Amino acid sequence: MKPVSALWGNIFRDKHQNRRHSFALLKRIPLFSELQRNELRQIERLVHLRSYRSGEVVFWEDEPGVGMYIVQQGQVGIYKDYGKPGQREMEKLQAGDFFGEMALLADDFRQATAVTEGETILLSLIHPELFDLFDRKPHLGIKLLAFLATVMAQRLRKSDQDLQRLAAGSLSDENRKPNVP
Repeated sequence: MKPVSALWGNIFRDKHQNRRHSFALLKRIPLFSELQRNELRQIERLVHLRSYRSGEVVFWEDEPGVGMYIVQQGQVGIYKDYGKPGQREMEKLQAGDFFGEMALLADDFRQATAVTEGETILLSLIHPELFDLFDRKPHLGIKLLAFLATVMAQRLRKSDQDLQRLAAGSLSDENRKPNVP
């Protein structure tokens, strides 16, 4: 066997190391945590790994969604009206968090803008590639879509609670205002 040059050795080692980190990260994500090892390996083969600089936009609000992202390293801010007066940060995501999963369920537009904060590494799963796998492995598709529905229901429930608290705060603020004719 020939020795591998330092350059080629680093290229192959980095790819292998990134795959190992990807597998470990995917296993910790609730969406994938219940998958069998071989099922998770199939998902891992679809994952795209990309490094982002600080302040780089991952996707813009109102652009078509094509896949979901998982934070491997760094942070991502999710914003409404990014770059406009009145921009609001809706969420700050850390390593292990995932976002953009609605794009796996529907061909729709992004509801917010995702921006990296610091050097960030993201894994992405693209809708067409994932659904090609589901065509070949329907049982895997059923498992993932059922769990994705559960996650979406939890997030919807949280949003509903947030809206109720916001409405209650608005109502109590209105009740505190003096009645001025």
